[in-house]
Amino acid sequence: MNGTRLEHVRANVADLQAAVHWYTTVLGFEVEAYWPPESPNYAHFSTHSGATFAVMEAEGRGGRFNFTVDDPDTLWATLKDQATVVEPLFDTPYGTRKFTIADPDGNELGFVRNSRP
Repeated sequence: MNGTRLEHVRANVADLQAAVHWYTTVLGFEVEAYWPPESPNYAHFSTHSGATFAVMEAEGRGGRFNFTVDDPDTLWATLKDQATVVEPLFDTPYGTRKFTIADPDGNELGFVRNSRP
C-alpha cells in the first residue's frame, strides 16, 4: 500500500470522562476537541509529535488505527469484500473521505483521505 501513512490512533474506552481524566492527569495530554458537540463520546488529544491520539466511548475493546491514503476509493474496492466492514466508504462532514474495516481480532483500521492540500 504505497502512500499509506499511520497518523492517528484511537483507543476504545468504557467511560469517556474517566479516560480523559486519566490521560490528562497521568500522562499530561491536553484535550484539543470533543465530538460530537451535542453529546460527546470522543476526545481528541494534542501531541507534541504531530500524531493524533484519541479515545472514544465504545462497546468492546481494541483500538482504531487510522491511515492516511491517497485514494480511498480504489483501496475500498480492493478491501471491502476481504474484511469485516465497520463503516463503508463515505464523505465526512469535516471534509474527508474514509472507510473503516476490522482486522481478525476486532481492531479497527480506518483509511482516510484528507481534503486539505
